Amino acid sequence: MSHQDSHDVIVIGAGASGLAAATALCAAGRDVVALEARNRIGGRLLSAPAEHPGRALDLGATWFWNGEERVRTLAARSGLETFDQHLAGDTMLQETTGVRRLTGNLIDAPSRRFAAGAQSIAAALAAALPPRSLQLDTPVTAIHPNGQDGLDVLTPAGTLHAEHIVLAVPPALAMERIDFGDTLPTDLVRLARATPVWMGAVAKVVAHYPTAFWREDGLAGAALSRTGPLQEIHDMSGPGGEPAALFGFAPARTVRHGFEQAVTTQLARLFGPPADSPVTLHVQDWSAELWTAPSTVQHLTDYSLFGHPLYQQPLLGGRLHWASTETATEYAGHIEGALAAGERAAQTVLATLGALDASYL
Repeated sequence: MSHQDSHDVIVIGAGASGLAAATALCAAGRDVVALEARNRIGGRLLSAPAEHPGRALDLGATWFWNGEERVRTLAARSGLETFDQHLAGDTMLQETTGVRRLTGNLIDAPSRRFAAGAQSIAAALAAALPPRSLQLDTPVTAIHPNGQDGLDVLTPAGTLHAEHIVLAVPPALAMERIDFGDTLPTDLVRLARATPVWMGAVAKVVAHYPTAFWREDGLAGAALSRTGPLQEIHDMSGPGGEPAALFGFAPARTVRHGFEQAVTTQLARLFGPPADSPVTLHVQDWSAELWTAPSTVQHLTDYSLFGHPLYQQPLLGGRLHWASTETATEYAGHIEGALAAGERAAQTVLATLGALDASYL
């Protein structure tokens, strides 16, 4: 990166929302660069490869549902294989008094999954970007107005300049990691610092097995627990049951020494002795992810702030635009919400740039 590069738009974050914004802006002919602090794309779309070719286990976002047309259309257009979430079978309930089997699947709703993992959505979006328009390992440290003609974006590798910026990271994370000086309105700063980070205070655990043995016992792989460590559990097996896996959510604060043993012990109580010995146990603690969760993440609990009207208003003279699933006015917290937020930000930028172009005609 040169000391200073100029672009029409800089997108900060290469998760689903950032990549959706970047691809829309590039398709409209704009000079765009997307900066990602991690060494990978996807953000909270993270899939661990499985031994089955073309299959993966999701450590982040997993599902999409009926009515989420942006995800469905993108998957179809990109040739991504999707399949129905496994629903058949009974639910297990774990209480302080013991374990009970309940008739039917009481916690899963009809939904679809990605055979190659949800991160394949991010890969499909990134594949549409022009060469050199995506820069990994490039955290943004500051954003400052640059006179009357745009914004400066500071990174460890140098300073970039843009007419517009799309901020596609959780608002609370942006407030903690990026120096805006005193340029942002007080009410917006207060809102952003208080907005929860979707999945930010959660640990997702995926237990991979040789076979989906619970299905043979008439179980759905679904469970609820009032004792933990996993509070809810679902079948995460791929198409046809391969690769075979169960996954569950736990409060991130419970991840400590002995957590993995407690998980496998719990799974064995719910689903039988074979569950005590997974081939692989993945523990993805999203609260420990530097580029997902701010230090305050455990205390951010007011989900009514998702999609707040202030996030729909550009800042810094109309040049800074919010775009993360937390800012979406529909499907906030879903992949669909991330795509919607990125799409909205791109449309706002294009409308503004189009008006500026027209003024020179």
